[in-house]
Amino acid sequence: MRRLILLRLGMSLLSLVLAAAFVFFVIQLSPVDPVVLALGEGADPRRLEAMRHELGLDRPYVLQFLSWFAGILRGDFGTSFFTHRAVLAMLGERLPVTVSLLVGGGTLAIAAGLAAGFAAGLRPGGWTDRVVTSTVSLALAVPGFWFALMLGLLFAVQLRLLPVAGYVALADGPLLWLRSLVLPSLALALHGTAVIGRHTRGVVVDVLGSPFIEAIRARGTPPGRILRRYVLKNAMVPVLPVIGVQLAIIIATSSVMEKVFVLPGLGTLMVASVISSDFPTLQGAIVVVAAMVILINLAVDLGLGLLDPRVRPQ
Repeated sequence: MRRLILLRLGMSLLSLVLAAAFVFFVIQLSPVDPVVLALGEGADPRRLEAMRHELGLDRPYVLQFLSWFAGILRGDFGTSFFTHRAVLAMLGERLPVTVSLLVGGGTLAIAAGLAAGFAAGLRPGGWTDRVVTSTVSLALAVPGFWFALMLGLLFAVQLRLLPVAGYVALADGPLLWLRSLVLPSLALALHGTAVIGRHTRGVVVDVLGSPFIEAIRARGTPPGRILRRYVLKNAMVPVLPVIGVQLAIIIATSSVMEKVFVLPGLGTLMVASVISSDFPTLQGAIVVVAAMVILINLAVDLGLGLLDPRVRPQ
């Protein structure tokens, strides 16, 4: 297991470097000159050259990337071209909002998806299976942003039970913080719940019909023990990678929910950075999001190593 941890950590660091390099060099393809954007179209050419030299933009791209990535390792993400604030401080203000949303949406998707999948898979063809299958098909067909708007219309406008927009920090009150995340978390978890539930249902049916389960039943093993010790563990091996993929999709789609529910997270920061051509802020935000996805993949790999010894390096 130690070799697996070291190997996956090394691959995660390499993935982070490659992701940072891809983001940096793709952004360099933009036709927008940040120096001209900062000083204006009619600025003195000497001032333009002086600012480029001051920011290090006159150096080769490879040296610029190495300097920028070395700054990230030191905790220096640069300075925003638009607000002239440290990018790290801006990310620190927005990150708790996005993390809270991802924890809420991810937890709901995993819990509801696994519960629905196991309930349907344990009795295939029954009324529970039919209800879950129909609900999953409907959830996959509904666009997430439309579902978010309908949730806001019902619970915020009609019933007035939950806020329709805005975010309350955890320090300002746990109950208010939770209320501000209920609707966006539900909307964000919709698609992930459906995918996890459908895949879990199929895996549970396959495991229950496998020969080794029939042999365990023939020895008189109690059904509860069969489910806890054998079905759950063997079903989670193929389901865990699906959970990892869905969590990555939740991270990618969280920016849509942040715009719908007016949450000041990383997604809205990246959209604003694209509009204002604030490249340092955009690069820093994308690297943070990439790091979150890489951490999820690392957790999935380690979880698979714990569940299935065959994936551990020999």
